[in-house]
Amino acid sequence: MNTFTLELLAATEQQQIDGVVSFVGEDASGSFGILPGHERAMTVLLFGLARFRSMDSDWQYLAIPGGLLYFVDNHLQICTRHYLIDSDYERISLTLQQQLLAEERDLHQMKEGLRRMEESVLRRLWELGRPGGE
Repeated sequence: MNTFTLELLAATEQQQIDGVVSFVGEDASGSFGILPGHERAMTVLLFGLARFRSMDSDWQYLAIPGGLLYFVDNHLQICTRHYLIDSDYERISLTLQQQLLAEERDLHQMKEGLRRMEESVLRRLWELGRPGGE
């Protein structure tokens, strides 16, 4: 049976999985699949769940916050900030949902901090422009 290698690269970890027979992911155009012998491909994966299956196992789910996928010569490489792999769909879906909520909360806090900083800079510029400003 034809297979390919899946290489996962993240900021703090990397993993190589040999004997992969199928990969299913999602990009901006929708869901797609990769089988051994697929032509060269590159795309940007969306935040969410992908899945893959090896010759000797059931589907494994891959939770990612987006990433870059590159497939060439039966070698699939995914570069992402971090990832989780689990064979239990319910468990990894819950974990992904919790991470999404945490990332959204962090993003909101960061935007709020930037907004306050911008207001402070504008207030200081206005004060400097007033007569008697420093």
